[in-house]
Amino acid sequence: MIGSQNNRRVVITGMGVVSPIGNDVATFTANLKAGKHGFVLNEWFKEHAEEGTPPTRVSALVKNFTHELIEPYFEKKELRRTDIISQYAVYTAMKALQDCGTNFADIDPYKCGVYVASGIGGIETSHEQIMTYHNRGVKRVSVFTIPMMIGNMAPGLVAIKASQLIQKDNGELQLIGSAYSTQDSKAPKAGFKGNNYCPVSACSSSAHAIGEAFRAIKHGYLDAAIAGGTECCHLGFSYAAFGNMTALTFSSDPDRASIPFDKERSGFVLGDGAANLILEEYEHAKARGARIYGEVAGYGATCDAYHETSPNPDGSGGAKAMELALQEAGLKPSDVDYINAHGTSTPINDPTETLAIKSALGEHAYKIAVNSTKSMTGHLLGAAGGVESVAVLQQMNGGFIHPTVGYKVPDPECDLDYVTDGVRTADVRVALSNSLGFGGHNVTLCFTKV
Repeated sequence: MIGSQNNRRVVITGMGVVSPIGNDVATFTANLKAGKHGFVLNEWFKEHAEEGTPPTRVSALVKNFTHELIEPYFEKKELRRTDIISQYAVYTAMKALQDCGTNFADIDPYKCGVYVASGIGGIETSHEQIMTYHNRGVKRVSVFTIPMMIGNMAPGLVAIKASQLIQKDNGELQLIGSAYSTQDSKAPKAGFKGNNYCPVSACSSSAHAIGEAFRAIKHGYLDAAIAGGTECCHLGFSYAAFGNMTALTFSSDPDRASIPFDKERSGFVLGDGAANLILEEYEHAKARGARIYGEVAGYGATCDAYHETSPNPDGSGGAKAMELALQEAGLKPSDVDYINAHGTSTPINDPTETLAIKSALGEHAYKIAVNSTKSMTGHLLGAAGGVESVAVLQQMNGGFIHPTVGYKVPDPECDLDYVTDGVRTADVRVALSNSLGFGGHNVTLCFTKV
C-alpha cells in the first residue's frame, strides 16, 4: 500500500552536471581532485564601479556550453524559446538517464517523477522582456515570456524530454521527436508522468528536491525520479542586487575570492550551472544490474524562523537538520566520515555552520573532514545542493576528499578540519551534505556507500 512502505532503500544510479569547472561528471571530478577553481574576472563590475557597486569583479561562469552540446535534445526553434535554466536542466537530466542506462519504461509512468529546483527561475528572460516592454512597448513582449521565465518549466521540460526516450535493442537510449511518435514503435518508451515539482527555497532548493524525491520513493509513491536543480542569473541586475546587500565578495583576485572558512572571506562568488541525479528504488536497481553510486540514507529539513537572510547565530537549525538526517539513516554522529559544508565564504555563514556541525556531532566534529565545493564552483544558488551531491558521491566512489581551495588565513571561529592541505585519500562511507538558504531553510542529505 502506498505510504506504508517506509523502509524502501533509495540509491543513485545516474548523474549529470554542468558547472564552472566542467560540463560532464568526469571533467567536474578531475577538477575537484586537482583543486582547480572556475573563477574569472567579470568586466561588468569594472564598468559599473563608479556607481558604487562593490569592487569585486569575480564570477564563476559555465564555459563552453555550446549548441553542439544541447542540440541533440532540442530543435533549433525550441532553443530560441527556452531559458538557459531549462536547457541546463534538460541536458543534465538526459546525461543522468544515459549514465544510469535505462529509461524506466518497465515502470508505471506515474511512478516516475521529476524534482528539479531553481531558486530564482528564468531571471535572464524576465529581465530581457521587462526591458523590451519598457523600451519597445507591449506588442514586442515575447509570447513565450511566461513559459520561459517560470522556474517550474525546467522540471516540466525534463519530463517531456525524458518521456521521449526510447531504449534500443543494444541498450542505447535515443531521443525521438515526440512521445507519441511512430518511429521505432516497438522500442519501449519512457513516461515520467509522476509528481513533477520545482522546490523554491533559495540556496537549499535542489537539496530539498533530492530529499523530497528520496522520501517519495522510500514511502512507495514513486519508484524512480530525476532530482536536482538548475540556476543561471549572470546579468547586471543580479550582480547589483546581490552586491548591494553585501552578499558578494569584494575581492578582485580570483584565487582569493571564494575562500570558505578563511578569516579574510568577504562574500560568495556568483556561479551558475545544474546537476541532476537519478534516484531509484534499490531492489529495482539491483535487479537490472545497475551501477550504484551511493544511497540516500537520510534527509533532514528545518527552518530557523529567525531572519530573512541571516542564519540563527546559534546554529541550532542547521544542527537539527544534521541530527534528523542521521536519525532517519539510523546512524550516530561517530559514523560520519565527511561533511560537504554549505561553506559560502560569507562572514556570517561559515562560523555559524561550524558551530552547527559541532553542536550536531559533538567532539566527533574535530575528527572528520569538512570541505566546501564552493571554493571551486562559487555559489550556484538553487543548483548548489545538486552539484554538491555529485561532488559527494564522486568523492565517496573515488576514495578522495577534495581540498577547500584558496584557504590561507585561519579563523579562530572556524576551527574544524577544512582540508586545506590539498586533496586527501580517504575511505568515505558516510557523508553529510549541507545546504542553507535565505529564509532560514536548512537541509542535510546523508549519503552512504552501498
